[in-house]
Amino acid sequence: MEAASLALELATELGVKTGPGTQLVLGPASNEKNVLAGDTNSLALHTPVNGSRLGFLARTHSAEVDAVLDKAVSAFPVWRDTPPPQRGELIRLFAIELRAHKKSLGRLVTLETGKILSEGQGEVQEMIDICDFAVGLSRRLYGRTIASERPDHKMTETWHPLGVVAIITAFNFPVAVWAWNAAIALVCGDPIVWKPSEKTPLTALACQALLERAASQHGETPPGISQVVIGEHETANQLADDPRVTLVSATGSVAMGRNIAGRVAGRLGRCLLELGGNNAMIVAPSACLDLAVPAIVFGAAGTAGQRCTTLRRLLVHEDIYKALLSRLLHTFKNLPIGDPYKKDVLMGPLLDEEAFHRMSQALEEARNQGGKVHGGKRREVPAGIFEEDLKTHGYYVTPALVEMHEQTPLVAQETFAPILYVLKYRCFTEAIRLQNAVPQGLSSAIFTNDLCEAEVFLSARGSDCGIANVNTAPSGAEIGGAFGGEKDTGGGREAGSDAWKTYMRRSTSTVNYSSRLPLAQDVSFPLLSPETQQIPKTPTKTNKSPQILRRRRSSKRTGPATKSKDTGSD
Repeated sequence: MEAASLALELATELGVKTGPGTQLVLGPASNEKNVLAGDTNSLALHTPVNGSRLGFLARTHSAEVDAVLDKAVSAFPVWRDTPPPQRGELIRLFAIELRAHKKSLGRLVTLETGKILSEGQGEVQEMIDICDFAVGLSRRLYGRTIASERPDHKMTETWHPLGVVAIITAFNFPVAVWAWNAAIALVCGDPIVWKPSEKTPLTALACQALLERAASQHGETPPGISQVVIGEHETANQLADDPRVTLVSATGSVAMGRNIAGRVAGRLGRCLLELGGNNAMIVAPSACLDLAVPAIVFGAAGTAGQRCTTLRRLLVHEDIYKALLSRLLHTFKNLPIGDPYKKDVLMGPLLDEEAFHRMSQALEEARNQGGKVHGGKRREVPAGIFEEDLKTHGYYVTPALVEMHEQTPLVAQETFAPILYVLKYRCFTEAIRLQNAVPQGLSSAIFTNDLCEAEVFLSARGSDCGIANVNTAPSGAEIGGAFGGEKDTGGGREAGSDAWKTYMRRSTSTVNYSSRLPLAQDVSFPLLSPETQQIPKTPTKTNKSPQILRRRRSSKRTGPATKSKDTGSD
């Protein structure tokens, strides 16, 4: 089978419209002359598995993006006024579609990203998990009652839908990160506009098709509640610049995040940023190495080192350095690398040639700085499921382990590749300092059986990251907790816990149910003197309306009503 044929098969199964008259051409037809192939506004789609072309996809023109936003703005009042549990019903139906198409969507994720099949399936499961969370959340968008310092006053805090949310996602988790945002934003009452990575747009179109299928079953979903726009940084900039977009959630590089944040801040909009990570693990003398080794390898080599939570720095106590290093070198050397569709493979290819060059340049710089590099070379892999040759255009590499004498500027920067820098430490305080001495602050971990070390690591003077784990890898987060980090990571939080509040606006209300008008903080205002502060009370002894009083007087004069002989009614 050719990769392009598989792309067409999976897209068709998932309900994506392809072929003449659509924005997408896949399969053998993509190798022939067609409108999209000759259109400078179209994207050529490739798979990292063997580098072959899958097809062509039309970009969304600027005027079309403008129309998409108009449609989303029109949908907002209807969706805002839809009761949250009914909004949650849409997500429940979407989760049913995801469960039914998990295998196909997972295979498409693998085709577009190159991650191994179990990771592709796992990403779809993560979508299902966040949908389940969001359905429950739709009945738990709680506010709070706040004690007032003024007598006979009530203060409350409530949460209301925010508006149109733009979601900009990266290639490495093409569907899960979108789902973190989309499922929560939709139950919160916000229409969404998705700009996926130009490297992985097929999975976005597939998710949109499944969501549209769920919306048709829902029956009360307004048009424009979820839309996809295709493009590169110009499209992202247009979304960031438009005041109709109330929140921009962007996942990607630090450079991308700085650009988006600056544009949104210029119009005083709201941003949610998930950017770079340079994640470290401390391995203490008391650590169980049988537990640490697989966690290290998964953390460093999972998704070919192309996760934002990938383990990039390993801080090992000098007493166990040699023992741990020898075990890691053996495991790295024998790690099954190859066609990500094969069950026994644990690491697939890098995204493309550019990713390979960045990795090669970083390793060369490490050598120049005195580092000892193990692995990190391109390698041939056995034939896979496709007819095309994997080794010609697929960039398969062995993960690199680099022994460094100190934490240089190179080590402090993120290289999106399977490179693990290993450093020794002597005292625990030094390990914490090295852990925090980088610009990023996403994820971190420690392996120790020392309770004091573990608690210090989790304390305010320990890890400065948004995620801090004990005796487990820094990657592989569950959706129940809020996901995100500090410093150059951007400070945003997605997925579980109370991350939903980012997608809503807060309203604090005060209700005075007394006949007086006291001011807070004992403020005195001349118009509210003791003589005028008292509001005259209604002279009547009842709050009933005059109409009700007249009806009562009439009833007293005429006596009780009698039943009708014709109908027997009361």
